[in-house]
Amino acid sequence: MKAGIFISGTGTNMEALVKAHREGELEGVSEISFVFSNKRNAPGVEKAEAAGIKTIVIPKIKEESVEDYEIRIFDAIKNYNTGIIVLAGFMRILSPVFLRLYPGQIINIHPSLLPAFKGVDAQKQAYDYGVKLSGCSVHFVDESLDGGPVILQKAVLRQDDDTLESFRNSILKEEHSLLVEAVSIVATGAYEIQNRFVSIKRRK
Repeated sequence: MKAGIFISGTGTNMEALVKAHREGELEGVSEISFVFSNKRNAPGVEKAEAAGIKTIVIPKIKEESVEDYEIRIFDAIKNYNTGIIVLAGFMRILSPVFLRLYPGQIINIHPSLLPAFKGVDAQKQAYDYGVKLSGCSVHFVDESLDGGPVILQKAVLRQDDDTLESFRNSILKEEHSLLVEAVSIVATGAYEIQNRFVSIKRRK
């Protein structure tokens, strides 16, 4: 199965996926076909280029509708025939128009234990709330905000001396391995969904 990665920022999760693929640890993924960014100045774009991955950068034009923008994205990526799209720090909400083009094929990494702390800057939300435990989640993307079925989650304890930055970094470290595992599960079809619960099958 071919994979495409969507980013908007530093691309550290994208780097983890590329590294895992090159080391043969991204099961079921034959190729990372492209890295897409909606931001020209995203540091992850330069990292993808340095890694030899095809990069596609399409910012949204101010006057165009979300639907027209997403059709432009689709036109740019459709010939890659990707079986899975990974949102790895992609900071836009995809509309039903785009989701219908890739039904059940889009997954997202989110830096909290969903359904807690949805939306932007989830680590700061959790930190400011004073939680003792947070973490990260990989989930299927549907029309709700960070509300699709959860594939995997990893808990991260907040230490007494954690700053917001160290708390972010602790979560990010777990994101990398969790995302690699979740992509492998989806790419190999090693899961079933019943009543929103994603059960994981043993991979061969």
